[in-house]
Amino acid sequence: MSSSAATHPGAVRPRNEDQVVARPDLGLWAVADGAGGHGAGEVASGAIAEALEAIPPGLTAAEMLAQVRLRLAAVHAALRVRALARGPGGIIASTVVVLLLRGGHFAALWAGDSRLYLLREGVLRRVTRDHSAVQEMVDSGLLAEAEAERHPHANVITRAVGQEGEVVLDKVADRLLPGDQFLLCSDGLFKDLPEAGLGAMLSAGMEAPAFIEAALRAGARDNVSAVVVRV
Repeated sequence: MSSSAATHPGAVRPRNEDQVVARPDLGLWAVADGAGGHGAGEVASGAIAEALEAIPPGLTAAEMLAQVRLRLAAVHAALRVRALARGPGGIIASTVVVLLLRGGHFAALWAGDSRLYLLREGVLRRVTRDHSAVQEMVDSGLLAEAEAERHPHANVITRAVGQEGEVVLDKVADRLLPGDQFLLCSDGLFKDLPEAGLGAMLSAGMEAPAFIEAALRAGARDNVSAVVVRV
């Protein structure tokens, strides 16, 4: 197994509110994309990264999964308290996508529109499903998938750590196969680079910094993060 991780403010934004986590010793990687304005997104994604970085080694797969859920729930509660202290309508939130590898299996947990892709036997598929307004429109048949990234509401997420209500993490789990390659990324990457291009870059053996460089060449309108994990 090998992995690489990189993040960048992009070509437009003055501050980077993304965070990446790379813990190959645990078999854990994550991308968090903060939201809320005035530095609040940086606070939210930073709290997620800090919580995941602090997970101790030596846990079973079930314990790891439980720790991720418990720690993200604790971050969610703390962010809600901080947001409410700012007054009505205050938001300090972040998307998150987490990849766990252990014992011939993988699990993905996520909230929001940061994504996990899997390249298997030359075919790229999206493991996660965005929690976003445009994804709901696509699912209901009101919007074509090809139009989603350029829609005026493309940045509206419907689920995140720190948003109002309880945090709900979706989960997908499956067996690992030799040669599997994973890409975790924030929306700043896939909104500037087509999925076919992402698959081609994985197939070519490119590491996370190369994905950042490609996004910057494409304009990088948002913060951009990438984590590549190869089995």
